[in-house]
Amino acid sequence: MAKPRFTREDALNFHEAPSPGKWEVTATVPMTTQRDLSLAYSPGVAIPCEAIAQAPETAYDYTNKGNLVAVISNGTAVLGLGNLGALASKPVMEGKSVLFKRFADVNSIDLELDTEDADAFCEAVKLMGPSFGGINLEDIKAPECFIIEQRLKEEMDIPVFHDDQHGTAVICAAGLINALHISGKKIEDVRIVLNGAGAAGIACLELLKAMGAQHDNCIMCDTKGVIWQGRSEGMNQWKSAHAADTPLRTLEEAMDGADVFLGVSAKGAVTQAMVKSMAPNPVIFAMANPDPEITPEEAHEVREDAIVATGRSDYPNQVNNVLGFPYLFRGALDIHARAINDEMKIACAEALAALAREEVPDEVAVAYGQKLSFGRDYIIPTPFDPRLIHRIPPAVARAGMETGVARREIEDMQQYEHALMGRMDPTASVLRGLNARARAAQATMIFAEGDDPRVLRAAVQYQRSGFGKALVVGREADVAEKLAAEGMAEAASELEVVNAANTPHLDTYKAFLYKRLQRKGLDQHDIHRLAGRDRHVFAALMLAHGHGDGMITGATRKSAHVMELVNHVFDAGPHDGAVGVSVVMHNGRIVLIADTLVHEWPDEEDLADIATQGAQVARELGLEPRVAFVSFSTFGYPVSERATKMHVAASVLDRRGVDFEYEGEMTVDVALNARGQENYPFSRLTGPANVLVVPARHSASISVKLMQEMAGATVIGPILSGVDKPIQICSTVSTVNDIVNMAVMAACKARRA
Repeated sequence: MAKPRFTREDALNFHEAPSPGKWEVTATVPMTTQRDLSLAYSPGVAIPCEAIAQAPETAYDYTNKGNLVAVISNGTAVLGLGNLGALASKPVMEGKSVLFKRFADVNSIDLELDTEDADAFCEAVKLMGPSFGGINLEDIKAPECFIIEQRLKEEMDIPVFHDDQHGTAVICAAGLINALHISGKKIEDVRIVLNGAGAAGIACLELLKAMGAQHDNCIMCDTKGVIWQGRSEGMNQWKSAHAADTPLRTLEEAMDGADVFLGVSAKGAVTQAMVKSMAPNPVIFAMANPDPEITPEEAHEVREDAIVATGRSDYPNQVNNVLGFPYLFRGALDIHARAINDEMKIACAEALAALAREEVPDEVAVAYGQKLSFGRDYIIPTPFDPRLIHRIPPAVARAGMETGVARREIEDMQQYEHALMGRMDPTASVLRGLNARARAAQATMIFAEGDDPRVLRAAVQYQRSGFGKALVVGREADVAEKLAAEGMAEAASELEVVNAANTPHLDTYKAFLYKRLQRKGLDQHDIHRLAGRDRHVFAALMLAHGHGDGMITGATRKSAHVMELVNHVFDAGPHDGAVGVSVVMHNGRIVLIADTLVHEWPDEEDLADIATQGAQVARELGLEPRVAFVSFSTFGYPVSERATKMHVAASVLDRRGVDFEYEGEMTVDVALNARGQENYPFSRLTGPANVLVVPARHSASISVKLMQEMAGATVIGPILSGVDKPIQICSTVSTVNDIVNMAVMAACKARRA
């Protein structure tokens, strides 16, 4: 499988478009009328101000404080890049903010402080304290990071958490719990060697000691060797706290007979000889990034019994901080915590470890393209496990309540867990699953419109993302020129450009097309023109002959015209079983609308076919289909000839005995609104519909485009379902990301085929 890669231009474009940066602020209350403005600001805002002045704890009720974390840095230790300064750290801090939102629905704002003075930094953060429910410190160099965090924890009454230290420590602890479980060892008995005496390393040892590791069983090393009691060279108060009473002086000596190695140091710090000298069933967490102290391959070459983890996503057992900080803060915020203490961190680690020992849900296995089960190569949950959001925060919250740092008690923990499940945006996990399945498929995708810069950029992105190979139908010189104009000149050499002039299969294509169309009014001259000059037909012929696995088109021509051209090669008409399904994603909801492409005015039998295909697409996306036949009437009122077929279509499905929920006819608000459905207790739908079957193609098209233009919904599709080969037809207003999403859908269908 190809590994995703990106260029400098890709990274800069990602941060520049569609607007500079990675997040924006949106209002959560209506701001349309004069009354709205009066309530949001003066004079109505005075009332909650007075309430908070009288009872400060009500700030959690009347403001966003209770779900707002500040990500704060001075840029003195940005990633592995060193001291880049406050301004240059902003992209990283913005990224951390969006991770908070993506994984735990925590609102976050990044703040970059232009000072290297610890006192000034602390004073600035402390003064901003009333604004936030928690502080996430990031990318601050040692030893200032220790000083700053300790002082702020003492002086502020909200959680202060330096993720570079404690985030790594928590995930490391979770993995170690399970590694020791597998190897049959206890934390209080094992000898641990840590290489790297910086912020993360010190935090790892402190947390493991809080969990039962013995002080003199923990050997800390830095660039000068073992930190032992009495050493004076290169020491500070934080290292001194972990100095062991030991005769060992070098990392090599310390590794002899060690049970556990923890590395937060540098590439190549550990040799195979060191690994070979370790105790039976050694645990090796080589967490240096981007290159570990020793690779899993190198370690397993000399020790098959080793359990190895790294910080990288392309190896098993990734020690990834995103498993920790979003859920730690989620639990802390939900109890209005004054701090995040060791007990809460340990609870997080233990909950993560317990989750990894459970059976992995099918959707996670599908997303990763392999069956995952607890063992030497799976001791830490994957970051995209959907259970994290409702398993980790409750454990953190319980620990916070039990240790007295909570201002608010959660009385019904089961209800809290259900509320957490509802916080997550299902669209992210759906897209993640599609991307993973597409990578596993490694489909060769034909991009028919190589004369459009958006299509070319999408083809490059498809290939660089590791989904498979991109074939572009066009002229080499034109493709190179257009990519150069987009600032991507080097990408021209990455793409394979195909056309009628350079294919050895043109005669085969013409013969095939002539056989299909000779009795439909087309002569050999027409066939030559279609096969040799029309990119849509040429791409379809490539696909029909197995010279690609899927096809993307439609970005430059109206979908109806593209469908006519595709039908020259494939049977994709209204009575061939073809259906167009558009996926609309907005505000954390996913709704499929059908048919948006093929059937102009379907009858009740056609509508039943559309419903069945729509349900199939929903299942391909990982959704359990609930189909609603929608109209302007609900269950027979008002009576209308145009609504009758929607009513009858449900009866057709009754007769067919399908295996998904369906109901109709009903208005859209009844279909999508749980409260609206309460007025119809006899309805067969168990919740809001996620597949809407509409009366005609024009109403489907209007609905989708209205959502896209007025509400800013993300639209994938129309997805062409019911055709032998994966063909996806974009709209003429598609963005590069829209085209890539369509290619991903086609790749997923190619894998099944």
